[in-house]
Amino acid sequence: MLEINKYKVTIHLSIRNAVKQIDEGGIGFCVCVDDEDKVIGVISDGDFRRAVLNGVPLNENVDKIINRNFKYLLKNYTKKDVKDIFTDTVAQHIPVLDDGKLIDIITERSFFGIERKKNKRVLNNHVVIMAGGKGNRLDPFTRILPKPLIPIGNDPVIKVIMDKFRKFGMNDFYISLNEKGRMVKAYFHDHDLGYRIEYIEEDKPLGTAGALKCLDGKMDGPFFVSNCDIIIHADYVSIFDFHKKGGYDLTLVGSMQQYTIPYGICDIDRGGVLKGIREKPEYDFLVNTGLYLLKQAILQYIPENEYFDMTDLIKKIQDNGLKVGVFPVSEKAWINVGQWRDYKKMMNELSPD
Repeated sequence: MLEINKYKVTIHLSIRNAVKQIDEGGIGFCVCVDDEDKVIGVISDGDFRRAVLNGVPLNENVDKIINRNFKYLLKNYTKKDVKDIFTDTVAQHIPVLDDGKLIDIITERSFFGIERKKNKRVLNNHVVIMAGGKGNRLDPFTRILPKPLIPIGNDPVIKVIMDKFRKFGMNDFYISLNEKGRMVKAYFHDHDLGYRIEYIEEDKPLGTAGALKCLDGKMDGPFFVSNCDIIIHADYVSIFDFHKKGGYDLTLVGSMQQYTIPYGICDIDRGGVLKGIREKPEYDFLVNTGLYLLKQAILQYIPENEYFDMTDLIKKIQDNGLKVGVFPVSEKAWINVGQWRDYKKMMNELSPD
């Protein structure tokens, strides 16, 4: 039985705060209740993503994006009732109601268990992990270990990243190496993880995209590119479908980050006349996470053996009339371990104390 209150948002909440509640719940789903605690709709991370893509301001009321036509069960449901909904619809969560109030949520994963995963669609795309940077922002840690081997719990971050891709069927990796590359290769030599790995060895720093030139003509379809210090909690099949459906040449994953100015902001007219003061305004920004999906054809725009960042590639392909898409994820779907502040925060969250 789930802790029900973690998965409820009130109708008066903003989209921004409702998404925070979805993040806290950890299952990508909440129900929306009225003033009498009756369920009037549901909201998922997919609803959030559509809101962002449609330009809906996140300070709008959550009732603008909830799904009011949702599947649910009553408290005397049978296993057949559950199976029928999961089999016949795209629902992954089913609220259980009693007199209109939430008493439980059945998740597809908990109902079918491990066996259900066999029926999930998987991808066979290649993945490139850019692991050739020096990791200066994690100095002095990276004076000893290369950034890809930064520990996340019991594993280095590069293994955590690769395990994420493996859950969606991807097992073929290219890893770009430069700084302390021998230590990264030694790790994979000493640990038989079952991945198929090829290395791209840089003899000089090539930026966040330069090493991809070595793969020009070697890919037979779209491929993922990930920085070696970020972890994305998302449905990678959905990212792939978004990329294909939109006809994008490059898709980047963007995380919606909220920033609050801790002061009153003065709006003024010419000459210094005060129009008003906005107390502690909140702003939302879609931040580039460092996870991308690329068509093989755009590698022709990367110069040979030159320093070239992903932002340079994006600008160049846009200048040539190609199409770049952004797949939004929530704030907590992106874990960035490339800076001390974020790394310490993440480790504190992982700590049982």
